[in-house]
Amino acid sequence: MRYYFLIAGILCILYYLVLVFYSRRLRSTFAVFWVITGGVHLVFGCAPFSASVYSVLKWLCLFCWAAILLVESRIIRAMFAKCDEELDWLIVLGAQVRGTHITNSLRRRLDRALEYQKKHPGVKVIVSGGQGPGEAVTEADAMAEYLIENGVPEEQIRREDRSTSTRENLRFSRKFADAEQDRVGIVTNDFHIYRSSVIARQEGYRKLYMIPADSNPVFQINYLAREFFGVVYVWVKGK
Repeated sequence: MRYYFLIAGILCILYYLVLVFYSRRLRSTFAVFWVITGGVHLVFGCAPFSASVYSVLKWLCLFCWAAILLVESRIIRAMFAKCDEELDWLIVLGAQVRGTHITNSLRRRLDRALEYQKKHPGVKVIVSGGQGPGEAVTEADAMAEYLIENGVPEEQIRREDRSTSTRENLRFSRKFADAEQDRVGIVTNDFHIYRSSVIARQEGYRKLYMIPADSNPVFQINYLAREFFGVVYVWVKGK
């Protein structure tokens, strides 16, 4: 077990350094988790615990890994969802805007919506996201402008500009879409699609389709780790 903790701790710290080097930021989204996790593992690996303590830690680790695999299997399976149906609405979930600049994750969501809209030009699109710290405009406005610039007719776009969370994205979007009768596709990054679909069903969407966009491969492990906690929270807390 000592070697497991040491190797796991070193790998976590190395991954944090990769994230820092790639993003040029010490505290990119959720990255500090890897420093804390790596530090805890290194402490356990270096501590002079007895064999009985390491035996307890072994079973605790096995339980944790079983829980992780259970949740991540749901997330990863949803990442490969396909949708070729003719839908009534797309809901594109918002993500951070820096000033007026669309971030990488949000651009991927919008490009996936554009890809679907070109195949099904009659679909109506809800862009959902309010205005947070560091954002000069609402996420909905930035998203709508991007879609319009790329050929989506403005009259087919609805702006939900009050939400500050995934649950609010979906709850407030019911102002436009009939959650029980309309066929609605959720567009978000692949790692986020499972949790979003669970929340959508809790919010009353009955004819729901998942339309995952891709995500930055360097951050994929980071995103999946964060989603583990997000999914568990949604499962436990419910609506």
